Amino acid sequence: MRSHFCGELNESHIDQDVSLCGWVHRRRDHGGVIFLDVRDRDGIAQVVYDPDTAESFEIAEGVRNEFVILVRGRVRLRPEGTVNAEMSTGEIEVLGKELQVLSASETPPMQLDEYSEVGEDVRLRYRYIDLRRPEMAAKLRFRSKVGNIIRNFLDSNGFLDIETPLLTKATPEGARDYLVPSRTNPNKFFALPQSPQLFKQILMASGMDRYYQIAKCFRDEDLRADRQPEFTQIDVETSFMDEDQIMEIMESMISHAFDSMLSVQLGKFPRIAHSEALRRFGSDKPDLRIDLELVDISDLMRSVEFKVFSAPANDENSRVVALNVPGGCGLSRKAIDDYTEFVGVYGAKGLAWIKINDPTKGAEGLQSPILKFMSEDVIESLLVKLSAKTGDIIFFGADKIKIVNEAIGALRVKVAEDLGLVREGWAPLWVIDFPMFEETSDGNLTSLHHPFTAPACDVDQLNKDPVSALSRAYDMVLNGTELGGGSIRINQSEMQRAVFKVLGIDDSEAQEKFGFLLDALSYGCPPHGGIAFGLDRLVMLMTDSSSIREVIAFPKTQSASCPLTEAPGAVSNAQLRELNIRLRDLKLSEKVS
Repeated sequence: MRSHFCGELNESHIDQDVSLCGWVHRRRDHGGVIFLDVRDRDGIAQVVYDPDTAESFEIAEGVRNEFVILVRGRVRLRPEGTVNAEMSTGEIEVLGKELQVLSASETPPMQLDEYSEVGEDVRLRYRYIDLRRPEMAAKLRFRSKVGNIIRNFLDSNGFLDIETPLLTKATPEGARDYLVPSRTNPNKFFALPQSPQLFKQILMASGMDRYYQIAKCFRDEDLRADRQPEFTQIDVETSFMDEDQIMEIMESMISHAFDSMLSVQLGKFPRIAHSEALRRFGSDKPDLRIDLELVDISDLMRSVEFKVFSAPANDENSRVVALNVPGGCGLSRKAIDDYTEFVGVYGAKGLAWIKINDPTKGAEGLQSPILKFMSEDVIESLLVKLSAKTGDIIFFGADKIKIVNEAIGALRVKVAEDLGLVREGWAPLWVIDFPMFEETSDGNLTSLHHPFTAPACDVDQLNKDPVSALSRAYDMVLNGTELGGGSIRINQSEMQRAVFKVLGIDDSEAQEKFGFLLDALSYGCPPHGGIAFGLDRLVMLMTDSSSIREVIAFPKTQSASCPLTEAPGAVSNAQLRELNIRLRDLKLSEKVS
C-alpha cells in the first residue's frame, strides 16, 4: 500500500510520486487549503490538499485526528518561510492527489498532536493510543535496536542463544513465585521462573560453555518505578572464566551498546568493594556523578556530651557520619525539616545539621542547635576533617549502621539532585567483594545474592565463620542504578550443601528442592559464572525515562494489574474444577481473621 514511510521523506524525493499510510496527527484548514500531518512509526509528513482535487479535498475536510488514511501525491519543497526545522521532513511536503480513509476514529481519550499530562491509568487503559505518540514509538524502536546489538555482540563472542523452560519447579530464590496449577498432575504446581538461574548452570554442566538468553522473568513482589511482576533479563552464563574475565567481556558489551546507540564512550569501569561503597556513599549502588561522600566521625564524637552522637560512636554496630554539602548554607528551615522527614522514612530519628557561615571564626561562625554539645577542639577537628568552607551545610547521621547507610546515603542523592550537584553524563562502576550472607530480622542468615553464588573461601572456613565470608559476586552499577548482578557459581556439590546448611536447609530439604542441581554438580561440572542485566532498566536509563513502564510495551500497574486487558480476572467454575482448585470465601476469611 505504501511506497515510503512518512519519516524517511526528504529533499532527495522531490518530484517523486509517493504513497503514504498512517494516522492523521493534526488537521489544519487554512483558507481553502487543508494540511494533514500524517504520522507513522518513522515520523510525520505534511500533506497538502487544495480544491483542484475536488474529491480528495472533500474527504480531507471530513477526516479528523487519528483517522487512518492512505495518501498519494507528489513530493515538493515547502514554500519559502514555511520550513519547519524541528521536523526531519520539515523541508518538504506532499501535494496530495488522492486520499482514502482506511479506518475512522472516535475522539481519542488523549490528544496526541498537543500532548498534555495524562494520568497513567488512562495511558495504560488506552495503551494502543499512548504508543502512537512519537516519543513512545521511539523508545520501543530504541529498545529493539539495543536488543539486536546485545544479541549480535554475544553471538560474535561465541555465546549460544538457548531457551529455558517457563514452567518449572518452585525454588526459594529470594522472591515469591508465580504458581501455575497443573491439570494433569492434580494438586501440584509449576512456578514461573524468577530467573533461568538453575537451568543456565545445568547448561554449563552440559558442556554448552557459553549461553545467553533475552529471558522473561517473573517475581511476585512489591512494585516500584524500576520493578515489574514480569520483566526481561539479558541472561548470560559461561564456563572456564573467572570473575575478572566475565566482568571484562560484559563491560565491553555494555560499552558497545552505548557507543552504538548514543555515541557515548563509557571508558574503563572502576571497581569498588562493597564495604567501601557503603562506607563512602551509604549505598551498594552509588551514583559516582555525585562528589558528596559520607565521612566517619565516630572518633570525634565518642566523648561529646550529646548522647545522640556519643552512644552510637561507642557502639561497634553503629556509626556516626557527616555529609558536607557545598553551597547548602542557604537551605531554609523548611527545606531542612523536609529532609528530616525524608530520612525518617529510612528509620532515622532525626537530622542534625550545622551551617558554615565563616569557618575561620570557629563556633561563632557556625549556626546549629547542637553546637552547645561540642567543644571547640571537636568543632575545629570536624571542620578540618570535612574541609568545610563558607556557605556549606553539614548533615549528620548517628544510629545503627544499616539505618545510617540507608538514610544518609539516600539524603546524599536527594540533596545533590535538589541543589544541582549531579554531574551530567554517565558514571559506571563494578561493586565487588560482597558478603556471602546478611542477617535477617530473626537473626538467621540469608544469601545476599542467591544461594548458588560461590564464596571466596573453602568449605572449612565457611563453616567456621559464615558471617565474615565474602562472595565472588559482582554488580554493574550505572548512575546509581543496578544494571546487572552476577557471580562465579558453586560447581561442587560439597560446597553447595555447605552453603545450604548455613541457610538452614538440611540435606533432605536440599535434595527435595535442589536435587537435580546437586546431581548435576556431582557428575563433573566445570567452573562457571554469569550475570543477568535488566534490559528494561538499561533502556530506561539510555532513553532518560522516569520508569521502566515507559520502555515496556504493555506494563503492569503498581498493583500488578493490566488496565488494558483487565488482568488478572476471574475464571469459570468449570476451569477451576479441571484444576482441582476451590476458591476461598474472602469475606468469611476476613471475619475469621
